[in-house]
Amino acid sequence: MKRICTICARGGSKGLPGKNLRKLLGKSLIAHSVEHARATGLFDAIAVSSDDDDILLAARQADVDHLVKRPSHLANDVAAKMPTIQHCVRAVEEKLNQQFDVMVDLDATAPLRLPEDITGAVAMLEAGGCDNVITGSEAHRSPYFNLVEMGRDGFVNLSKPGGGLVRRQDSPKCYDCNASIYVWPRATFFVAAFAIMPRTKLYEMPRGRSLDIDNELDFEIVEFLMRRAEFVDRGLRK
Repeated sequence: MKRICTICARGGSKGLPGKNLRKLLGKSLIAHSVEHARATGLFDAIAVSSDDDDILLAARQADVDHLVKRPSHLANDVAAKMPTIQHCVRAVEEKLNQQFDVMVDLDATAPLRLPEDITGAVAMLEAGGCDNVITGSEAHRSPYFNLVEMGRDGFVNLSKPGGGLVRRQDSPKCYDCNASIYVWPRATFFVAAFAIMPRTKLYEMPRGRSLDIDNELDFEIVEFLMRRAEFVDRGLRK
């Protein structure tokens, strides 16, 4: 079983400029994800894809296996995620003249994940019975009760109205996708257009490891949580 891990990070972030190179506890976001992948011991190749030379340099300094320069048409504001990941895998396969059986993509803006989250998501895929695996945490808003959509008339309505439900406890369990880990087998990877497929499974992660950095406030919260975890870990090791 050959596995590859990709980490795709473009240079043109709008919500938090330069976020993929931002230092978090002394390491760039790119370096955190490379370390997570390396710590699992699962991967035959770890690759970073970017249009930004500084990001690729940071990846090289983090001792990643392969650097893939992303073409400009996959690095603009409207570029989809799947073609970028597929381009990265194809580039590494061509370079190595080999094919991978399992593809894992880690989002660089999700540094709170643990290596065991990656291992668990891969194990779920390799157990079979699904097209791919994504990660998420239990939603704190229910589309059946307190998640609303704005209509064209300017009024709001429940996202999932009706169904005869009167208690939140009776509604289907809902999850927030946390954009942390994506896993595909080769059979579905190159035909996938979106992360959600007809038979997608979700590997559940706790909310405390599911924050995704999109802006300055997100960064400050993640930094606080990581410093707290580091402090607790030091205490446990004394």
